[in-house]
This record gives sequence, C-alpha cells and structure tokens, in this order.
Amino acid sequence: MRKENAMKTADITPKTSHKRTVTELDIHKYMGMWYEIARYDNVFQRGLIDVTARYSLLPDNTIKVVNRGVNLRGKVKTIIGTAFQPSSLTPGHLRVSFFFWFASDYNIIMLAPDYSYSVVSGSNGKMLWILARKKFLDSNTLDHIFQFLRTRGFNPSKLIF
Repeated sequence: MRKENAMKTADITPKTSHKRTVTELDIHKYMGMWYEIARYDNVFQRGLIDVTARYSLLPDNTIKVVNRGVNLRGKVKTIIGTAFQPSSLTPGHLRVSFFFWFASDYNIIMLAPDYSYSVVSGSNGKMLWILARKKFLDSNTLDHIFQFLRTRGFNPSKLIF
C-alpha cells in the first residue's frame, strides 16, 4: 500500500507543483529590473538573447511589465504588458497580459530571501524562467535552484541559458 501511495504522489506532484507559489511576496521589493538567466523554450521568446523584464508598480496597483530581448539579427524587441495579483491569499501568483484578450499565469515558485533571484512558471508547467537581479548567478546558486526544480518535477536540462 505504501508503494502505491508513493506512486500516486509522484504522478500528481509534477502536474501541480508549478502552481505552488511562494507564500510571501513584498511586491515593492519585486519591482525593478530582472535579467533572464535561463528559460524553457517558448514561441514568444524563440531566438531572443539578453532578455530582461522590468516591473513597475502603477498607481492602481497593477504592474507595468516591459520585456526586452535581442533577436539573432541584433534588433531589440520590446513588448509591454500589465500584471496584477488576483488574490492576496496567493501573493506569489500573478496574471500577466501582453494582449488585451490573453492573460496567463505568472507563478513565483521560488524567491531568494533578498530578492536576488526568482523562479517563475506558467500555468501548465511548460513555461519556466530563472530571473536574477544580476546578469549571472554563481554555480552554487544555480545548483540550489536546479535541485529545487527537480523536486517540483521540472527538468533543468531543458533550460536555455
């Protein structure tokens, strides 16, 4: 019986672990510039390098999101959107929209105590980003993040740096 329960847990956890967000978030500390360290491949960012995200809190408590990256031809690509926290009960869960009709989940699943790095997943676990306040993270920090990701059912070998 124990073995069967362990199998069920192993099957369920990876499917929902991307939705378990941090339980505390100071939204003011989260604002500012973030550098993309790594990501899962996605159609929106395919071919982009030097990706950044800048978050600014607006007077109505929504968040202005400015994502930038450089394509293979060296051209800077920018997209501007908005984000908001749907519930104070889940502070690590945001909804982000870059198009009026399309909003997606932005789940902060890991956050350094000093807000120096963050790990974000999308609504289905197929989107993943490692963000940092600096352009690089040291190997010990990355190893710590990778270990965390494995416990959540993510595959760090799929990350694009």
